[in-house]
Parts: sequence; structure tokens; C-alpha cells
Amino acid sequence: MIGFLIALLSGALMSVQGVFNTQVTKTTGMWVSNGWVQLTAFAVCVVAWFFAGREPVMALTKVEPKYVLLGGVIGAGITWTVIKSIEMLGPAKSALLIVIAQLTVSYLIELMGLFGMDKAPFEWRKLGGLVLALIGIAIFQWK
Repeated sequence: MIGFLIALLSGALMSVQGVFNTQVTKTTGMWVSNGWVQLTAFAVCVVAWFFAGREPVMALTKVEPKYVLLGGVIGAGITWTVIKSIEMLGPAKSALLIVIAQLTVSYLIELMGLFGMDKAPFEWRKLGGLVLALIGIAIFQWK
């Protein structure tokens, strides 16, 4: 149940963050805004590390495979794409499409066992849920 609530909180925070970042971009520009997002996230992580962590930073050199260390690079891309989609589509349509893309890619990662994740068997009900979500987009877009 806690995981469910955390996931809901994550989605809510992503939506609010996307709107905030889009507003900041109007004044500062894309890369200043994106840099600010990444810099402030880093500052929060450093403070949290002092109070709740203290894992050795050099453990990063032991991470395998090395390509999984590109999460921050992907994060900059996520920030850029969220800002651009909210600018062009508005927060609700953007969020809906982002969630559909997340669901689709996540299910493919599970099915194929990519990036070190356990491979999951195909389930028709999960595909049905994805199709139902796509129908939801169509209804949401309907004028």
C-alpha cells in the first residue's frame, strides 16, 4: 500500500514540477531552467545524504553496467521534453501522453527483461489495460 501511495505522490509531483519548470523557462530559457532543476535536485540530494545516507560516493565506480550511470543525462532530457510538451499541449494532455509512454516502455522492459530487470511473461490483461488507456487518450482529446 505504501508503494501505491508513493507512486501517486510521484505522479502528482511530476505534474507540479512540469508546470513550475515551464513557467521558469518562460523567463530564463530552456537550458537555464533545466540546469536550475538539476542543480537544485543535486543540492537536495547532498543535504539528504548528510542526514540520511553516508553511503560512499566512490561506490559509483563499482556500478555495472556503466551505462546505467546515465540516469542524470536522461533526467535532463526528461526535463526538456516535459517542459516542451506542457508548452505545446498543456499540463493535462502532456501528463496523459507521458503516462501512456511510461506504461508502454515499462511493460516492454518487463517483457524483454531489459536493463537487468527480471523478465515477465506476456499477459493479455496488461495489454488490454494499455489499450484501454489509449482509448482514454482518444476520449480525452475528443472535442
